[in-house]
Amino acid sequence: MKSDIKSWIIKDLISVSIGFLKDKNIESPRLSAEILLAHQLKTDRLKLYLEYDQPVGVNDLTRYRSMIKRLIDGEPLQYITGIQEFWSMNFTVNSSVLIPRPETETLVELALRVYSEEYADVHPDISVLDIGTGSGAIAIAVASELENAKITATDISEAALETAKLNASRHGMESRISFHKGDLFEPFERDHQYFDIIMSNPPYVTVEEYDLLPKKIKDYEPKLALESGEDGLSHISEIVEKAHGFLNPGGWLMLEIDHLQTDPVIQILKSNTEYHAGQVVKDYSNKNRVAVARKKES
Repeated sequence: MKSDIKSWIIKDLISVSIGFLKDKNIESPRLSAEILLAHQLKTDRLKLYLEYDQPVGVNDLTRYRSMIKRLIDGEPLQYITGIQEFWSMNFTVNSSVLIPRPETETLVELALRVYSEEYADVHPDISVLDIGTGSGAIAIAVASELENAKITATDISEAALETAKLNASRHGMESRISFHKGDLFEPFERDHQYFDIIMSNPPYVTVEEYDLLPKKIKDYEPKLALESGEDGLSHISEIVEKAHGFLNPGGWLMLEIDHLQTDPVIQILKSNTEYHAGQVVKDYSNKNRVAVARKKES
């Protein structure tokens, strides 16, 4: 995309952008080009097709080219637009928070299933804790579905909490979710609280794996939300060790995991006598994604 002063219409600009992104080995070049141009023109991808012959102004063209450059430099598309969809809602994302992934919706689905089967008829005003909330996507998705639930969310990062609060306000959930700053259960150690469901998408990348991550992840997404010690299990182990002390009898612990960690995570759960034997729930790709255990009644 050489600098020039020629005028462009949407159709031609998308076409040349696709070829440029292909040459740079950018994943999904057509989708990326359309998303970025639609974002710059403050429209949607469908309207791009309906307005294919419309000219692109000089200022829009300059900003669009800048976004294309950021993309080929490795910056994730979601950080460029500042938006990621999760649970059919748009969330503000930035470098202070992990980009929500589709597989994490498995965690939300499991919480809703447990609520429907165990709590809806007898205890609809359950309390739910989301540890390491990041963008707030999990907490907000659950709040949007469970109107009577009391939702609490924590994060060690002040910047992440500000983003989560922004997203809660964006979706009208600011009065539904209580946000607390601190590491794991730290916010509740003095003023002890108990929950019916504790859920988390914790860091679970090993030190070795982190060094091998793609540039668009390693150089842009927060390390704090990714790496978890030599075996990738430091956060999961600590959550399992402490969670029963903050769960009501019969309460549920739900943790997103890497499918390759299934056996060691199940072993961690089984070795803790405070829980019934743990199990794993698969995601949309049929990979083990969420480890779940239930605190014993007594």
